[in-house]
Amino acid sequence: MILDRRSILGAMGVLPAVCLPTLAHAGTATEGLQAALDRVFGDTAPVGLGAALVSREGLVASGVRGLRRKDGSEPVLATDPWHLGSNTKAMTAVLFARLVEQGRADWDLKLVDALPGEHDPVWADVRVVDLMQHRAGLRDDDALGQAWFMTARGDPASPPEQRLAVAQKVLASAPGGTPGQFQYGNANYMVAAAAMEAITGQDWQALMVEQVFSPLAITSAGFGAPPEPAPWGHRDMGGTTASLPPSHPGSDNPAALGPAGTVHMTMEDYGRFLAVFLNDGQPLLQPASIERLSQPAEGPPPAYGCGWIVLNQPWASPDGTTPGRVLAHDGSNTMWYASAAVAPARDLALIAVSNDGTAGARACPALLRALISGLPVAEAGTVG
Repeated sequence: MILDRRSILGAMGVLPAVCLPTLAHAGTATEGLQAALDRVFGDTAPVGLGAALVSREGLVASGVRGLRRKDGSEPVLATDPWHLGSNTKAMTAVLFARLVEQGRADWDLKLVDALPGEHDPVWADVRVVDLMQHRAGLRDDDALGQAWFMTARGDPASPPEQRLAVAQKVLASAPGGTPGQFQYGNANYMVAAAAMEAITGQDWQALMVEQVFSPLAITSAGFGAPPEPAPWGHRDMGGTTASLPPSHPGSDNPAALGPAGTVHMTMEDYGRFLAVFLNDGQPLLQPASIERLSQPAEGPPPAYGCGWIVLNQPWASPDGTTPGRVLAHDGSNTMWYASAAVAPARDLALIAVSNDGTAGARACPALLRALISGLPVAEAGTVG
């Protein structure tokens, strides 16, 4: 399985221009969330669906619909963990920012300095940040390919060793894409993590727990499909919705792909992570680091920062009319789906998650749009 990119650049571009209230009115926000869930769940019929609203203080409202398993009877719970797919990328980027603030890395750290060895000259000036912005020219087809996915799970090498091998293969020859052009790919974050592992001597999973999850009091986070008791992932298989138990090797991508997309956690804990971007980085980062992570790379479209699509939309501004910054991303391992949007100027983050990679690909982006259009209009605001 590969991470789904179908709506990575398009789903967030059509959110309605609505002036939003502050989220202090939690009761009203909950009513809007529940109505949005009812409507989207009825229209798209995923196996399970969840939504949450987040402010600077954390989770404001959440709700769920559906089942943990299509052939079961247990309902999904608001406290269940959900697989976040490529929304993991923003977490890996935050990890890099932590290392920069600690003096263990630099925003201009070059790959050839972090990973010494045989390098094609084209890589001489490519930075780790260029990878995280998908501007290094690295293509998944060149770095991974179907053969890698077929063999990675059975590889006796550890995930860090596998990532290092991918990085060495990548750096030994010129990239298949054009440096400076946007080329979305999971290998970018695998190689970026290999660089972080090389400069710290620690594996990516341990770094994520130590540097990101523990400081934020995120206790539900893990890697791979959420262990039982939890929802199972589902996807369409020739017209039939199929699922795999989390213990099955095929329930998620190979562990070595982790920095690009294998984290799971509850919506409440995911809200703790998103709130970092609502609080100018606190309690994890300095405001300057948040600005670096949120700033899209120079060059031709699309506007992509470090783990975030960067949009400017009226609903995200305090007055509901002038464009405000939105950080957005979708993620999927084809059996789960997650969508998130963060509007710092409105003190608002939105989460939509599903344990159905097929119907969820329609449901989660639609749910974000419904959440925004369904929230009460502020006194001075009008629908734009």
